[in-house]
Order: sequence, then C-alpha cells, then structure tokens
Amino acid sequence: REGRYERALRLFDELRREGVAPTRVTYNVVLDVYGRMGRSWPRVVALLDEMRAAGVEPDGFTASTVIAAAGRDGLVDEAVAFFEDLKARGHAPCVVTYNALLQVFGKAGNYTEALRVIKEMEDAGCKPDAVTYNELAGSYARAGFYQEAAKCLDTMIGKGLLPNTFTYNTIMTAYGNAGKVDEALALFDRMKKNGFVPYTNTYNLVLGMLGKKSRFAAMLEMLGEMSRSGCTPNRVTWNTLLAVCGKRGMESYVTRVLEGMKSCRVELCRDTYNTLICAYGRCGSRANAFKMYDEMTAAGFAPCLTTYNALLNVLSRQGDWTAARSIVSKMKSEGFKPNDMSYSLLLQCHAKGGNAAGIEAIEKEVYQGTIFPSWVILRTLVIANFKCRRLDGIERAFQEVKARGHKPDLVILNSMLSIYAKNGMYSKAMEMYESIEQSGLSPDLITYNSLMDMYAKSNEPWEAEKILKRLRSSQSQQQQQLKPDVVSYNTVINGFCKEGLIKEAQRVLSEMIADGVAPCVITYHTLVGGYASREMFAEAREVVGYMIQRKLRPMELTYKRVVDSYCRAKRYEEAREFLAVVEETDPKSDQKLLGALAARVESAQFGEMRR
Repeated sequence: REGRYERALRLFDELRREGVAPTRVTYNVVLDVYGRMGRSWPRVVALLDEMRAAGVEPDGFTASTVIAAAGRDGLVDEAVAFFEDLKARGHAPCVVTYNALLQVFGKAGNYTEALRVIKEMEDAGCKPDAVTYNELAGSYARAGFYQEAAKCLDTMIGKGLLPNTFTYNTIMTAYGNAGKVDEALALFDRMKKNGFVPYTNTYNLVLGMLGKKSRFAAMLEMLGEMSRSGCTPNRVTWNTLLAVCGKRGMESYVTRVLEGMKSCRVELCRDTYNTLICAYGRCGSRANAFKMYDEMTAAGFAPCLTTYNALLNVLSRQGDWTAARSIVSKMKSEGFKPNDMSYSLLLQCHAKGGNAAGIEAIEKEVYQGTIFPSWVILRTLVIANFKCRRLDGIERAFQEVKARGHKPDLVILNSMLSIYAKNGMYSKAMEMYESIEQSGLSPDLITYNSLMDMYAKSNEPWEAEKILKRLRSSQSQQQQQLKPDVVSYNTVINGFCKEGLIKEAQRVLSEMIADGVAPCVITYHTLVGGYASREMFAEAREVVGYMIQRKLRPMELTYKRVVDSYCRAKRYEEAREFLAVVEETDPKSDQKLLGALAARVESAQFGEMRR
C-alpha cells in the first residue's frame, strides 16, 4: 500500500526460506504487488503455477487481481486467456472477476466485448452491480459514445443501483472526450444537487475539461470552489495546470507552475514528470521535454507506458518518425506493450513527417488484426491519411470506423468532406455534409471552409459566398462563435478570381477588412494572380508594391504568375521592367529567383521568335 514493492517481495522470500507455507491470502497479496509494479506478467504466471502446485486454488480475489495485472500492462489477450482457463478448470466467476475483465476491455475502448461480458454475466446468473455499469460507462466513454455512457446512469437507477461519485466522474469524462463541456458541467451540478460530494479528483476532471476549451475564467472559478469546499489541490491538480499551460504553448508558464510546485514543497512524482514532458512537448520545446525525462530517470523513477507515450507526443509534433519508431522499439524491449495511444501518436508522427509508407505499415497490422482496431486508432488513421492526401487509405479507415460500430465524430466527417472536395468528388463531399447534419453534430468553421473550397473549385463562387454571408450575418447562438476567418475570405476571393470576377473579389476583400479580418500573404497573392490573368498589370504591380511596403514578402509563385502573364501577353519588356522594380524596391529579394525569372522571359521571347 505504501508502494514499497521490493520490500514486500523480500518479506515473501524470507517466509518461504523459513519454511512457512504461503496461504491463499499471501499469494493474492504478492500477485497484487506484481500487478502494481507493472511489467511482471511472467512472474504472475510463475506464481500462479507455484500456487496451484502447492494445492492452493485461486479464488475470486485471485482472479480479479490477475486480470487487473494484465490490464495494467495492456495485455488484453492474456487477460481473456486466463479468464477462459479459469472457467475451463471449473471456476465460476463472481461479479468482482467479471468487473475486472470489464475494466480491461474498458481501458481498450472495446465496448462490444464489454457488452458481451455483461450478457455472459446475466446468463450465468451473476447480477451486475454498480461497478459493472461504471465500467461499461467507461468503455463507452473511451469509444466516443457519450450518449450511451450517460444512459448507463439511468439504467443503474432503473435497476435500483445507487450511482456514486465514480459514476458521475466517468460520464463527465465521456462528455469531456466528446467536447460537450456544458453537458458535463450540468451533470456536475446535478451530482451536487443529488447530495454527492465532489472529491479532489472530480474537480481535477472538471478543471481538465475547462482547460482543453481554454475557459480559463471558469477554471479559476472552479479552483475557488474547490478551495471553499475543503478539497486540497494534489499532484493531479498541479499536473492539470501544467498540461493546460503546455496546451497553450506557454513554455515560461510551465516553468513557473513547476517552480510553484517546488516552492509548495510538492514532491515530484513520475506522473508529474510525465506531464512535464507532455507540456514542454506541446510548447515545441523538445530539449526541455527530454531534459525532464533525464531528470526523472536520475531521480530513480523508471519510465512507464505513459512516459514513452509522452515522448512520442513530443516527437509527433515535429514529425520525427525515425526517433518515434526508436521509442516504440525501446518500449517493447523494456517489456511494455504499446497501446492504442502509442500507435495513434506514431501515426501522427508519420503524418506530420509525410511518411505515407509508415502509415501503410501500421494500417496493415491494424487490418490484419495484429493491432486492435480501437476507436482511437481508426480515428487517427482517418486523420493521418487525410494529412497525407491518401484517398484510398482514408476511405478504408472510414469504412472500418462504421463497420466496427463506432460513431464518426465531427473531425472524421470534416476530414472526409475536405478530401472529397479537394479531389473534385463533390457529390460525396455533400454526402458527408448531410451526414454531419443527420448525426446531430454542429458544423464548425472547418466544415464551412471546406464547403466554400468545394464551391470555389467547382466554379461556383457565388455559392461559396452564400456560406460566407451566412457566417457573417448569422444571429444564432451556435454560430455567433463561427466567425469567418482569413481562410474563409481567401477561399471566396480565390473563387471569384478564378472566374475573372475581379470586382467581386475586390468587394469581398473590402468586406474582409471592414470585418476586422487582416488579409495575409495568400490573400494578396490570390489578388495578384487574378489581376495578372486578366492583364490588369498596373493593379497587380500595385498590390505587389503594397505587399513589399507592408513587409508581407511576396511568394516565389506570386512573381512567377506576374511574369508568366506578361509573357503570355507578349509584353516582354514590361516583364523585365517589373523585375527591375522588384529588385530595386525589395532589398531582401532573392537574386537567384529574379535571375531565373529573367531567363524565363528570355526563353519565352526567343522561343516565340523561333516559331
């Protein structure tokens, strides 16, 4: 109980050396020690064999302890095999044993197997208890089914079972995972009204959800309520604050929170180091993240699965898939079995680094069954394939999501809509938009930007502008938060420029500025291209000059579009004069690029003369 596992094992060895025969209770305690230590499955199996050889048969506590030990290390297959072996030996599982197995499936997000276990329980005459439904709710939460998780609360009450704080925490977690923070807060209030006292871990849970949504005023209010209720912030509270700081990219604030912990004499534990690694990783500070890892090991803490996942999280933000694969190899060599988060982060590394072959390799293992196709992994496969523009890969992953009974969320449907739009598959893109509406999800700005992009690419800029106008003028509570951004305006401007409707593009630009959205390099580049394609060279050059004055460096492609338009109009001298003006007015201009563009003009002119 004090975490002094090696001391407990030494005492066990002393007992055996003195000839004291261990009892079932003794064996159960040692099995529990192995489980808490982690990476001890071979020792668990060996002790079970010793126990049976000594004529001591496992009981319900033994079974639940062994299954829990397998679950802690992510050994789902081993847990199931042990459970089936128990039954084959004539052992009738009790509710505690079934609940332990439910927890294993719950951690894996495999709600279908969790439902199968509950049915088996009921068929065997073993009545599910509150813990059973708590574990089922947890399974739904990890699989992304917040509505089903919430129904578990009503089911419990209907069966005369009393929910507890853990029940409410689990369902709030489900809401939080789905981004339904307001629903979680409403349940939190309901919990308090029903007489349940929130503990520190409940407040930590709510703080984490608020932090993910950057609702910092609400966080401070919740911290005040936590203090008034007599709940003392613990390491998890501090870790939550660290994680929120890291999420906002505030490296200096992470360091300040760490210093605050030390000044309050909060002893750093392995969880804190893991959080620090993640926090610095989110800030983009790989050096500090790995520095925390080195400090952690120097302090005597052995890395665990969470540690390795934290390091993978750091590398995923940089796309360093080579280093990430080394971390996974080290993890395996240390006896850890990568979980769905490990593979999800590795997929993110490959996607960020543009390594499609790495994504394909993991796909193969998932679809062959080597890696369990959990909700997390399938969702990440959709996102990773989208980032690498792999149409076949994203379609296969999307079909697997549906075939496995998972409910596609807004991120998945947005990814499908966008990739279909980018590939000119407009009817399928509209199918995805309809799926968003039919599933009860609320389209976000990414949804609408993808739709506008689709219309702009299909030569329907007026349809794209209709969506832009809807976003600008909507008075609904939901869409007050959906203000068009620079991408929205750029998309519509580009659509009008492609159709040669320059005045309309100019009008949208004026509206963009009036709405307080600052044009970017892409905005002006699009306008330059539109002017140049219509041989409105004076206007195009005016925009280029404006960009240079405002230190919005024109892209290489911007200059190329102007020069190529001059050449198509056979106005070669004006093209040369344009390049000379650029060289004179832009002191940071790329001389090599200007030389290449000058050669481009020469080639176009003399090629025309030869013809």
